[in-house]
Amino acid sequence: MSNYKAWEKILFLPTHLDEKRLAKTIHGKTIMITGASSGIGEQLAYLLAEHEVHLILVARREEKLQTMKSEIAGKAAKISVFRADLRDSIELEAFLRFVRNQPAGVDIVVSNAGHSIRRPIMESLNRYHDFTRTMAINYFAPVQLLLSLIPQIQQNKGQIINISTINTSLIPLPYWAAYQASKSAFDTWLRSAAPEWNALGITTTSIYLPLVKTPMIEPTAAYQNAPAMSPKHAARMIAKSMYTKRKSVMPWWLIFGQLASVLGRGPWEWGMQRRLRKRGKP
Repeated sequence: MSNYKAWEKILFLPTHLDEKRLAKTIHGKTIMITGASSGIGEQLAYLLAEHEVHLILVARREEKLQTMKSEIAGKAAKISVFRADLRDSIELEAFLRFVRNQPAGVDIVVSNAGHSIRRPIMESLNRYHDFTRTMAINYFAPVQLLLSLIPQIQQNKGQIINISTINTSLIPLPYWAAYQASKSAFDTWLRSAAPEWNALGITTTSIYLPLVKTPMIEPTAAYQNAPAMSPKHAARMIAKSMYTKRKSVMPWWLIFGQLASVLGRGPWEWGMQRRLRKRGKP
């Protein structure tokens, strides 16, 4: 976080983490992190590894997971890793069988795995798979995972933490139809299910993150110089939510973005359409 530029320091205020409260809250618990081999998931795993917990890490990259397991081996946490592409129904079911066989069950699920695509609709006419694969990992996989594990989470009076995006609260942007639709679908699904689960003693938390410096944004040239939160900062926000139990966590400035989305929707959309028409001219 110390590497932030001046503007980023204003946008991404420091997150104070009460290590004692965190340690007391998660002591002895089993915490599952999806998308754990890079970016936010990786940093969260290393942060929690300092505590006496059982970490279940799932991701597609076997080699990276084994490296993480070796590095965490000497720390306080117990660690289990499982290689799986959660978009694949067979691999997802194998992972769920593994988790259901854990003696103590799962206490906290951090739904972090995701996929992003930036592509104009007119370049997507023959790429229906762009939409199916984003829905597969951003919506269907976490839905199936939670439906399977809810009995465990209920028994343990656990917590579900969804790593969402601020885009679900703002005006939809051109070129991001596949990504924004899939993230919004799961965000809405979880918020709809939350009252039922809260009544059962399950805590639900949605963390709305801005742009984060992860491998997922590297293919997008426009993001190279854009203000972005560090994965370590995001990990601290997630860890803090484990003891604060807040229903939602978001940047301080998002409320102003939401207000602008409502008040400025007409002029903004008109301006955007004008710019896109200019780009489309030969």
